[in-house]
Order: sequence, then structure tokens, then C-alpha cells
Amino acid sequence: MFDASLTRRGRVVLGVCLVGAVMTVAVGGRSLNAVVLPGVVALAAGYLQVSRLEPPNARRSGITGGHVGEARAVRIDFHGDAPGSPVERRFVADVRDRLDYGLEAEYDARGGTRTAVGDEAATYRLRYVERGERRLGPVEVTATDVLGLFRRRLTVDVRDRVVAYPRLYAIPAWFRRGLYADEALGASRQREEFDRLREYARGDSLRDVHWPATAKHDELVVKEFAAETDRRRVSVAGGTRYSADDDAADVLASAVASLGCSLLDDGIPVDVRLPAGEVAAEPGPRGRRALLELAARTGPGPIEDPDDADVSVVAERNDARIDAEGRTVRLSELETVTTGRSGIPAADAGVDRDRPVATGVGAATDGGSVTVTDGGSEAVTDGGSGAVTEGDGGATDVTGRKEPETATGHGVNRR
Repeated sequence: MFDASLTRRGRVVLGVCLVGAVMTVAVGGRSLNAVVLPGVVALAAGYLQVSRLEPPNARRSGITGGHVGEARAVRIDFHGDAPGSPVERRFVADVRDRLDYGLEAEYDARGGTRTAVGDEAATYRLRYVERGERRLGPVEVTATDVLGLFRRRLTVDVRDRVVAYPRLYAIPAWFRRGLYADEALGASRQREEFDRLREYARGDSLRDVHWPATAKHDELVVKEFAAETDRRRVSVAGGTRYSADDDAADVLASAVASLGCSLLDDGIPVDVRLPAGEVAAEPGPRGRRALLELAARTGPGPIEDPDDADVSVVAERNDARIDAEGRTVRLSELETVTTGRSGIPAADAGVDRDRPVATGVGAATDGGSVTVTDGGSEAVTDGGSGAVTEGDGGATDVTGRKEPETATGHGVNRR
């Protein structure tokens, strides 16, 4: 069965042979010997080469889960009937991988990876575009003969699955610790019982840095106390405002995964409940992967029993509302607090994350630190002892004076 097709080069050779055949009939046989016969031999040899090829077997490597926007290097190794055995007939081919929606492959200019099947592997970069479980395969191999006159498309039936995790956003330490640190502080305010050393995490106080261990390991190491490790589990329940909003489901997945992973990084176990199911995640790679896989697969749907959870998340198309410990904030507000001007994290911009966080309108601190009210707004004191409150008409100190507002990288600065 003729399943090979001529390439552009093959069509040119065929055209030259036809013209030569016409000239042979018109002027004699010398042109037949000089042009037509070599062309016919090349076409016949090329066709025989590609028509006798059989699809090889293949195996992918480098397939690991990743977050939306990330890329992985994928390698496709070809072999014979058994893994590790050589390919029966080696040939040159362009290799492409069929991918589900939500995945993109980055090839060379040919639109595929040019390789010598049987001699070397084919490689390309796989980029995650949409979250969810995605399929790879089969592999399309477009073989050509050594002269590039014929091509034949072969299909290698090798399939794999990969999970694209949602995007993660930085959750500020003041918000995370507000979910679990109160019990720890009540258990041991003197912080007398040392527990262990661990790697520095964003939001840790510099007073906890263990300088001898830091100098030895060439990275920041902090002390952790028993009161900080004896913490309760945090339960998170999430849903979408509308039951058929896929965009809101993406926001939900990112919000819950960001909050859950940040708590796991703090060593806090989390129980997560989403429309796609629920998971009890413990700190560590296994728990983190289980949480991310649940978030990757979840779709839109209402939140179930929000009152039974410590944190409830209700997502809309462009933002999510987070209710926790009597406070309501939006995901976008947490991002604003986390990142200051020019993308500088708040931890590096002068915010003392260990200072108590205001939980009501009218709360204040001294020393020029930032406090966040129930509405997610920011108030900055002038370094004195006067309290500053946030209202519709600007800031007011205890004497009743109105203070002018000036814009800063972190919100509103009161002078």
C-alpha cells in the first residue's frame, strides 16, 4: 500500500525526470542516460527505504508535575521490541508529541524535533499553560529517506499523563500566623524550650537566627521552639460563587493551593475541602503534592459547610474572598501587602511581621509599623504613641486632626 508521499525535493526530481523523458522522446536517448535514469533510481530507492520502515517503540522521561507557566525538558528515547534494544532500521525523522489542550511544546523551526531515530533521542520543552491533568501522546514520527525525496508518517503509541498545578501566590506571614500562632504563644510565651533548627522561611524573625549554624551551612538557619511546633491543624474549605464558572475555579485553585502550601511550609498540617474532593495534608513533599493535585483537578462548585472550617474561600472570576478567624480579606489585598514597590517583598521593605496584627478598625501600633484592618487597608503610624485609624475621610489621630495622605509603594502613608 502506497503510504509514502513526495517531499518538495522529491517533486522537483520527479519533474526533472518527466521533462527528461519528454526530451528523450523528442531528441534522442542521451538525455535519458544522463538525467532520467539517475532520478528514477533515486526515487525508487527513497520509496523502498521509507515503505519498509516500521514504527519503533519509545519511552518518555522528564515528565514531572509543574505549575502553570513553568516548563520541563522532555526526552523521547526510541528502542526496539524490548526496552533498551536497538531500533531495527535507523532513519531520519521529525518528531512531534500530540498534547492535550493546556500543554504547549516548544520545537525548533521545523515544527518538530529533527533527530536520527535509533541513534539519538528527541527532546523538546513542555510548557504548562492550563492547570489540570493532561495527556501526552501518541508520538508522531515523520520519516524521510536519506535523500529527502519521500516522507512517511508513523505513529508511536506511547502515552503519559502529567498534572499541571495552579499558580501559587505568596501569602504574608502575618496572615498565616494569625491562623495558628495564638495557641503557640499562649503555651510558651517565654520561648524557653528549644526544639530544633530549620531553614529560614520568609517572615521569620531575625532574633531567631542561629548564627553559628548559619555560618556553617552558608544559609540562614533559625531556631524553632516547642511551642511553635505544637500547633493545631488548619481546615480550609473552598468553592466558587457561581456553580458553572471555570475562570472562578482557576482562582479558587490558586487561592487554596497558595494558602495550603504556605501553611505546610510553616509545618502546619491542613485539611482541605474543595468541589473535587478533600485531602488531609501533612508537612512534607507527599502532603504538598496531594494538596496540589487536588487543587489542579478541582472544578467550580459551591462551598460546603463553611462554618465547619477555620478558613473559607469563595472565588469569583477575578478574585477570591477569604474568611478566617472573624476577618475577611481578598486574595488581591494579600498580594498587595506581600509585595511592595518594585516587587520588593514586605519582609524586606521594613514590615515587622512579628508585631501583632490589628484585627479591628481603629487599632494601631507604634514605631512606624504597618497594621492591616478588617477591610485589608493599611495604616502607618508616625513613630509616636498616637493611634491611627482608617476611615472614609482619611487618617485621624487621637486629637481629631486630619492628616494628609501621600501615596507609597505599600498603600497610604500618613504624615
